[in-house]
Amino acid sequence: MSDDDLDALLAALSNRTRRRMLDLLMAGPGQTLSALATHFDMSRIGVLKHVDVLEAAGLVHSHRAGRTRRLTADPTPLQLLLDRFSDRYSAFWSGHLANIKARVEESAAAARDENRA
Repeated sequence: MSDDDLDALLAALSNRTRRRMLDLLMAGPGQTLSALATHFDMSRIGVLKHVDVLEAAGLVHSHRAGRTRRLTADPTPLQLLLDRFSDRYSAFWSGHLANIKARVEESAAAARDENRA
């Protein structure tokens, strides 16, 4: 995922209306733009502008069927975002968690030894 793709994705997700649209499209794939617009108190053009941002980020795909525009959500960019950060930080955190676990186990063993004495 390039920096430009990441910027577009995070910009798309930074708006609560677009996150709600994405949730609605995940729950009901293949909705028309008009059907999606019924969930919001804004013009159809306003909804279209938000959908365009989601499409630019790769989160939504539209398919024309005659005069109808069907929308489907694509969670792939979200998975790429998750992978980018989890891969980068998982080694860091797993090392720290292993160290914490060892210290807790040593402390628990020392406390058991004191209680026995």
